[in-house]
Amino acid sequence: MARSIYITATGPHSGESVVALGLVELLSARVERVGFLEPPGRSLSELMRARYGLRAEEISVPAYRELESESDVLVCAGGDLHSDADFAGDVGCPLLVVVRPGEGEEPAAAAARGRETAERTGGDLFGVFVNRVPAGSAGEAGDGAWVLPEHDELTYPTVAEVAAATGARPLLEAAELRKASWAGASLTLPATSQELLQRDVRAVRIAAMSVDHFIDDLEDGTLVIVPGDRPDILIASVISTLSSKFPTVAGVLITAGYELNPTIRRLLETAPFPVLEVAEGTHAVATQVGSARAAIGVDSDRKVAAALGLFESAVDGDELVERIQVERARRMTPTMFEHDLMERAGADPRHIVVPEGDDERVLRAAELLLRRGVVELTILGDVDDVSGRAAALGLDLDGARLVDPAQAPERDEYAATYHELRKHKGVTEELAFDTAADPSYFGTLMVKAGHADGMVSGAAHTTGDTIRPAFEIIKARRDATVVSSVFLMCMPDRVLVYGDCAVNPNPDVEQLAGIAASSAETAATFGVEPLIAMLSYSTGESGKGADVDKVREATELLHQRHPELKVEGPIQYDAAVDPGVAEKKLPGSEVAGHATVFVFPDLETGNIAYKAVQRSSGAVAIGPVLQGLNRPVNDLSRGCLVPDVVSTVVITAIQAQEVSGRSTSRLHMKVPAG
Repeated sequence: MARSIYITATGPHSGESVVALGLVELLSARVERVGFLEPPGRSLSELMRARYGLRAEEISVPAYRELESESDVLVCAGGDLHSDADFAGDVGCPLLVVVRPGEGEEPAAAAARGRETAERTGGDLFGVFVNRVPAGSAGEAGDGAWVLPEHDELTYPTVAEVAAATGARPLLEAAELRKASWAGASLTLPATSQELLQRDVRAVRIAAMSVDHFIDDLEDGTLVIVPGDRPDILIASVISTLSSKFPTVAGVLITAGYELNPTIRRLLETAPFPVLEVAEGTHAVATQVGSARAAIGVDSDRKVAAALGLFESAVDGDELVERIQVERARRMTPTMFEHDLMERAGADPRHIVVPEGDDERVLRAAELLLRRGVVELTILGDVDDVSGRAAALGLDLDGARLVDPAQAPERDEYAATYHELRKHKGVTEELAFDTAADPSYFGTLMVKAGHADGMVSGAAHTTGDTIRPAFEIIKARRDATVVSSVFLMCMPDRVLVYGDCAVNPNPDVEQLAGIAASSAETAATFGVEPLIAMLSYSTGESGKGADVDKVREATELLHQRHPELKVEGPIQYDAAVDPGVAEKKLPGSEVAGHATVFVFPDLETGNIAYKAVQRSSGAVAIGPVLQGLNRPVNDLSRGCLVPDVVSTVVITAIQAQEVSGRSTSRLHMKVPAG
């Protein structure tokens, strides 16, 4: 029988969606089967399906009973305490009440009011969330109550939500519809247009003034409402957003149905912000804009990050889950692993430098990381260019340090360090000064100096551009025979470690043993019990030849150097993962059939294998994660996506925790082998 919680609210706009999202995130990281129910017309079900793979249904007694029988825990998200209490009472589901404090009301008083209101309904009360607490009203709310502060980012509607409230259409959509109307074609906006529509609207301005006064009145994130016969305002909006010296526009809403000049239309179709069109008059539209409400939906990556960052910073997740009395799952899903990484990184945030401030993916990832509050960030690049690009993308990088290596006061210090390290290779002081301005070298020198705990690069640079400075400056650890890499392979029910799939083309016996030792250490760092399979085309003593002999000798060397490790080799992949095959080929082995760390004999084999498994099984491959360096530096693929950047930065932060000796062992989760 599932444990169940019914999230409800004492009044409108209390922020119960934030509580529902935070609670499902917590539960999905600890149990396999979470069910979700909400009333018709709400927006969270689609998000829960997409983000967590949950079964989410519209709320009803039959749906509740069905999901209850199939789930380890069941979350219901309502919104009106009085009507929700009746349903919760009928099915025996305790209430988690969300209350928003009144003006001047302290959290403890608001929590007491929430409890009293719930008691009057006769519902079984689980606890109270006091949400949207204004700054300056800090304080605890008593046992069984949690306090969440107001978060402005969660109150801003997006341009898409404004479009829904006003019935406006994107200019690009309207243009494409006119072209396709003769064929009755259906239209899907390009991904870039969809991203533009997710910009936050932080302010609204009706542009009924001269251009100079209009620009003076702008602030970042403004939605401009303007009739179509004001080309001067439209042009000024574009110019302001393209310049780093002026505030950026979140979007333009063109009213009154005036036909745009063709030249102005072409300009707006390439604008760095979304442009909406609506036929109604300006003031009527402005009233409708005021009714737009922010929601957390399936496309709301930025709001999801902000909501989870807020929830995780304010709530002791272990205590809350303990009160629900659910047992942690024995298996590890990718969602669980991702949450564990975020939780560990956020428990002791490290400072990570990213040199590629000119890459949109890096900037988008930086905003998500800052909203989650899991790392401190330095972003390298021309400060005006980075700020301007972020503003043009509608991103908020407040909290990140922006540094131009060419202008940084640390450049002299870093140049001197590099000269000292490389003068034996003919590096002059002048060359060292020039090199210190290169973002990859500057970032690596930051890590060397202890001004950052780790670096992530490679979105727009080759692996060599990232690794070469690390080899020259950070250098390999004394106890590491070779710098190598692993991929963390998130399978549906476990996490496996594959190495080396990215760095060493043809490792010799000593290097192969070193790769295995480093891979075991990396596995342990990320909560995977290392059971090492030294892979070959042969198992045990059945094969002969130089290739299998290399693996056999590397296994023996690893045994000698690290007798505490559990290792088997040479071993074929099927014998390493399949208990049935293992029983036939290596009966009694502690590793065979249960391996978690797979060491490939060469780079070609490892790279082919990880990509084959990733593509054919749907596994999530995180990496490459570099290992064996004195301080963590990690390389991105040039084809990486925003989530790849996020996960690599988080992994680097956890590696930095290990280096500093300040990792939070309480959060070190053991990942089952199978």
